[in-house]
Amino acid sequence: MAADSMEIDDALYSRQRYVLGDSAMHQMAQSSVFLSGMGGLGVEIAKNIVLAGVKAVTLHDIKQCETWDLGSNFFIRKEDVFSQRKRVEAVCPRVAELNPYVHVDMSSSSLDDNTDLSFLRKYQCVIITEARLSLLKRVNEFCHSQKPPIRFICCDAYGICVRVFCDFGDEFEVSDPTGEEPKEIFIQSITQDSPGVVTCMDDQPHGLQTGQSVVFREVHGMEELNGTVRQVSVLSSQSFAIGDTTQLQPHAHGGFFVLVKTPKTYRFETIERQLCDPQFLTPDFSKPEAPLQIHVAMIALDTFQEQHGRLPNIGCLQDAEVLLKLTEEVNASFKNKAPVNAELVRCLSRTAMGTLPPLAAAVGGLASQEALKAITGKFSPLQQWFYLDAIEVVGPLQSLSSSEFFPRGDRYDGLRACIGDSMCLELHKLRVFMVGCGAIGCEMLKNFALLGVGLSQSSGEVCVTDPDLIEKSNLNRQFLFRPHHIQKPKSSTAAEATCDINPDLHVDAHLNKVCPATENIYSDSFYSQLNLVVTALDNVEARRYVDSRCVSNGKPLLDSGTMGTKGHTEIIVPNLTESYNSHRDPPEEEIPFCTLKSFPSVIEHTIQWARDKFENAFVHKPSMFNLFWQTHFSAEVVLQRMQAGDSLEGSFQVIKLLSRRPNKWEQCIAAARLKFEKYFKRKALQLLYSFPLDTRLKDGSLFWQSPKRPPTPIDFDLKESLHFAFIVSTARLFAGINNIPYSEKDLSIEAVTRILSEIKIPEYRPSEKYVETDESARKPEQMKMPQSSEEEREAITQLQQVIAAVSATPERLQMSPLQFEKDDDSNGHMDFVTSASALRARMYSIEPADRLKAKRIAGKIIPAIATSTAAVAGLVALELIKVVGGYAFESFKNCFFNLAIPVMVLTEPAQVKRTLIRDNIYFSIWDCWTIFGHEDFTLSDLINAVREKYGIEPTMVVHGVKMLYVPVMPGHSKRLKLTMQKLIKPSVDRRYVDLTVSFAPEADGDEDLPGPPVRYYFTCDGEKP
Repeated sequence: MAADSMEIDDALYSRQRYVLGDSAMHQMAQSSVFLSGMGGLGVEIAKNIVLAGVKAVTLHDIKQCETWDLGSNFFIRKEDVFSQRKRVEAVCPRVAELNPYVHVDMSSSSLDDNTDLSFLRKYQCVIITEARLSLLKRVNEFCHSQKPPIRFICCDAYGICVRVFCDFGDEFEVSDPTGEEPKEIFIQSITQDSPGVVTCMDDQPHGLQTGQSVVFREVHGMEELNGTVRQVSVLSSQSFAIGDTTQLQPHAHGGFFVLVKTPKTYRFETIERQLCDPQFLTPDFSKPEAPLQIHVAMIALDTFQEQHGRLPNIGCLQDAEVLLKLTEEVNASFKNKAPVNAELVRCLSRTAMGTLPPLAAAVGGLASQEALKAITGKFSPLQQWFYLDAIEVVGPLQSLSSSEFFPRGDRYDGLRACIGDSMCLELHKLRVFMVGCGAIGCEMLKNFALLGVGLSQSSGEVCVTDPDLIEKSNLNRQFLFRPHHIQKPKSSTAAEATCDINPDLHVDAHLNKVCPATENIYSDSFYSQLNLVVTALDNVEARRYVDSRCVSNGKPLLDSGTMGTKGHTEIIVPNLTESYNSHRDPPEEEIPFCTLKSFPSVIEHTIQWARDKFENAFVHKPSMFNLFWQTHFSAEVVLQRMQAGDSLEGSFQVIKLLSRRPNKWEQCIAAARLKFEKYFKRKALQLLYSFPLDTRLKDGSLFWQSPKRPPTPIDFDLKESLHFAFIVSTARLFAGINNIPYSEKDLSIEAVTRILSEIKIPEYRPSEKYVETDESARKPEQMKMPQSSEEEREAITQLQQVIAAVSATPERLQMSPLQFEKDDDSNGHMDFVTSASALRARMYSIEPADRLKAKRIAGKIIPAIATSTAAVAGLVALELIKVVGGYAFESFKNCFFNLAIPVMVLTEPAQVKRTLIRDNIYFSIWDCWTIFGHEDFTLSDLINAVREKYGIEPTMVVHGVKMLYVPVMPGHSKRLKLTMQKLIKPSVDRRYVDLTVSFAPEADGDEDLPGPPVRYYFTCDGEKP
């Protein structure tokens, strides 16, 4: 984003604009940030805020690159260490590469208790990492005292403990505390009372809180409410009081309300004041005292450094006891105190010199979001401390000898200080399969590189697959990619960039989807060589499939996802947890067909309608047309068959398309003009003919009442820019599917006006056509709708005319279907959707949406920002260490967070359920019973083998959808003598099949009892038959 022009580069920032909004983006483009400390945490914050698009960042650091840094700072290379470069000199140009719109400079001047801090006045936000408490207090005091205050953030990562502190001044105004888009909620009734009670339509929850305010619109009867703002008092999830309505007219029907967003002011104290009486965000409610316990331990750690001039030595028991004593002294001075956690303090002492890169990534994501809040006033700021520990990662390692944690002089020394050498070696040997290489995928690869996951010399490997190519919009959060990578494959490009961070990594990049069609590549044999699977996907269907393959093959799965500032992680471990498929999110609500077609009530309906029109006219119909003429090779043959009475599926639609098909630009304009008339005038006239404004339902209520809106016909006027935009964009799309060339001159208002002046619009005549009003009705399939004899005769006549006009040439029997592409502003796709949806909104008196919102809804764009992806990937990578260590169930944590509010909730995963079949025989989703057969192995042999091996006899056997054996089915008893080979007819390379079995209930009349799948191998050694 160029700060001088203040124009937002939508191609780069589109996904982030949906998170922050344009106002916040403009504020960022005018803001400068000072960031001190280029360790792992500092570089993580630098990456995120530069990707976000601030005006300028000054990176400050005084240290030299060391081998140790290679394990925590992903922008320091071996050559930087060998040439003894300063960290800031190595990092600065690589950070600057992330975003051409951000000015990144560096400073290596001293910053200590004697530095003149006046240079900080030119910055709107100051972020300090790797600094002692005395300096933090001094810088914070300076920032707080300025008018206006400079927003101050400090972050620290010491081994297993991290913290963030924010001070944004005495009065910090937030324009939008949540970032949630207010919804229009329709009203069922409003009482004439004191207080008046508003009830929502269809029991829809209002989502309001007492004290919030709403504005009313389109209320009938109680018109005085329209446009007024009322404070609410919540009575139930569907109703609320709005004060005295006795002096207003009675409510007749309809109307809706919308939450009014009101700015909120937050007050902050300095770090000096907050040290002894801290305000915390609590991430893990299973250990609510942890924030205070870490707080006192980290204050004691600073005292230790004051006294000894160093951090506690790795594995030094004496230092640990000194730190514990200091912690107890600090704790004793607190008014509100928690019991000192001795285990935590000792772990902190042992690991304080070390680094856990995933922990830095997680807290770096949160701290970066706080920096964006500081300079934009968007979202609720952290008040004022955030603490997180990874004691579950290192707790089980306490019994190892001290030598496990000592440095070896390589890039993993910081990590080794936390998790020990044996665990590092296990990470090096790891064989990981990562599905997806977008934003989360890039962040995961960064974590793999820093952790040393999958090293060549240890026979480890990271296999990553993604079929997508890099687009410009990816560069805003997929930090391994640069502008020169656009249109290159994500997976191979990311693999190369990851090996720049750690050349010892073995990354195998594929371009495949992971789905049933690629099971020949990602087979059971492939899964058998893996240690775990990581998903970095953006859709539920793909997650469900990968999850099913992991369960089938008994492999751990680490899943995560983000939407804007929200993120979640889910850890799935064989025999310990439930799987992803164990829970089902409610299906996404579909807009009823009749609502889309005739009765839109909100802008989402008109945008979806426009998107459907695009799909139908410019994708589906041309594709259907091509498919038809691939089957039927000439118009003459089709005509003969139709005259002979043959019914050819799709022929009526195809002939209609062929007969009306434009062959020059002028006809494309004419087709667009007729579409305008049909969509925005005739549709309204027809609806008002079918349902006049005074139409009433059987119960006497008005047909046209909220949420139904009566349409108003629109008269075409070329002087209106919206009308012109629709005509030109629609004509361009018609030209595209019909391979008709046009020039820039053809798009001018003069050229279009000239063509339109010669077009005659047929007079409108109302029809008796049925209008669907049932919300449960589905859209009818055009191809399968019955045709009348009159329509058949008309189609034959049309085809005869086409043949006579020599318009059925091979070229004319081929169209060029489009593929909706939302991110290319030159193709006219979004021009069509935006103008069509806005015109339809105007026709129904719905508030229109701007192009940005139309693009998000029509393109089903998931809002995204680098801060959340960095945080989820860090949290997942922490769990990866636990999986590799074979930790107990209690160690694992799932997470949900929303950085906007901010909230972070760590919880135990869902424990695997064990289902009783009977007679003390249990199974879980992870169980798979195995039977090895041979060529002559019969169905009866299978049933007996299950009984002998597992102690219970199957009464029903099913393969896929085929019932192999159901005793009550006629003839099934004869199947018992048939071989499994004959019953299943496996392909030559099939080694086994998974069978569904069930067992007889204990009491007659009960349902059969389910069991685990039975994997039947066709040979006794499990090899191919």
